[in-house]
Amino acid sequence: MVASCVAFLLLSLFLPLLLLGWWKRWHRGLAARHVVVVVLGDVGRSPRMQYHALSLVKSGFSVTLLGFCNSKPHSELLESDKIQVVKLTELQGLAVGPRVLRYGVKVVFQAVYLLWKLMWREPAAYIFLQNPPGLPSISVCWLVGCLCGSKLVIDWHNYGYSIMALVHGATHPIVLLAKWYEKFFGRLSHLNLCVTNAMREDLAENWCISSEPSDPATERSAFTEKDAQTRLVTHLCGRPALLVSSTSWTEDEDFSILLAALEKFEQWASDGDSLPSLVCVITGKGPLKEHYIRLISQKHFQRIQVCTPWLEAEDYPLLLGSADLGVCLHKSSSGLDLPMKVVDMFGCCLPVCAVNFKCLHELVKHGENGLVFEDAEELASQLQMLLSKFPDPAGKLNQLRKNLRESEQLRWHESWQRTVLPLVMDS
Repeated sequence: MVASCVAFLLLSLFLPLLLLGWWKRWHRGLAARHVVVVVLGDVGRSPRMQYHALSLVKSGFSVTLLGFCNSKPHSELLESDKIQVVKLTELQGLAVGPRVLRYGVKVVFQAVYLLWKLMWREPAAYIFLQNPPGLPSISVCWLVGCLCGSKLVIDWHNYGYSIMALVHGATHPIVLLAKWYEKFFGRLSHLNLCVTNAMREDLAENWCISSEPSDPATERSAFTEKDAQTRLVTHLCGRPALLVSSTSWTEDEDFSILLAALEKFEQWASDGDSLPSLVCVITGKGPLKEHYIRLISQKHFQRIQVCTPWLEAEDYPLLLGSADLGVCLHKSSSGLDLPMKVVDMFGCCLPVCAVNFKCLHELVKHGENGLVFEDAEELASQLQMLLSKFPDPAGKLNQLRKNLRESEQLRWHESWQRTVLPLVMDS
């Protein structure tokens, strides 16, 4: 009786899929110039898959792009009449129970959900899939390919099991299962692309998967791309904004102000404002660093990445010169000093948002070379205003940078010669 019920349920599930797959194979002619691109992650933070979609369109294909839409994708992608973006809902697992059970239930629900979404798309010649995450997307896309006659193309960004191993350890049963799964289903793909030659060699040696490096003529980071032939480096469209702050992690700098402002910024970005993703780099060492790192880890930002490196002296100005906006939270204990970090930022033509105190006006001219704020709410509003429609050549942020470049800023030695040298010589 139980076996009959199980068989009936399986038949009820797979019969519609088989019929739908048969219909798609019958209409395979429609699929010749159509490709489905799958990202089981945030489309806006998956530049390679967005570029795949744009390149496919430029080569005469129509594209359906499935993924989570937590951040805004490339504007060219949204404006194309050949690309249909299908928003996937990020399913949540069980709120209670063992972690393994919660994760397993989430994977099963995601698999059924993704299978249903893919089967109801128009026929496709290829399914382009980003990996990781590959669980459960590789097996689902392979099954859809079998049912509908589509060829599976995996773009290997990394190994999903290796990321899981950072949390659980390389010998954890879940990690070993994920590795077997990735290796088994990865071999069933028709084509494979890799981010590096090293990954291509590893796939060939250890997994017996033949692959090609994707776009070897171009090197890309989250912010830039470099042409291997001309060595020209340009900013990526749709890149995140780079926010920089420097601190000695002491009581005279309240970084809860910045964290509260970032929370407000993320809320606005999630509500649909034309705001970019953020990478926030906070440099320095000090007694309160671990305290704030714990606070940062509790925020669970989706569109903001906060990192707290310690940089060598020669690397610090390179970071400032690469950044889009600086933030200074220095509040003078006496009200009589000035933050040297702002001087450093201005020296690299980096506009600054600085918390107000008694003599800050001697350095930061509000609306000319930066902005002054009183609290987290005002800082959040300034971030929203400066980064709206980023990068906007006509925006306020670009105007502040232009003002800094055009201002006659004295270098340290020039200022020293004018101010200190005469005193030394006279004495």
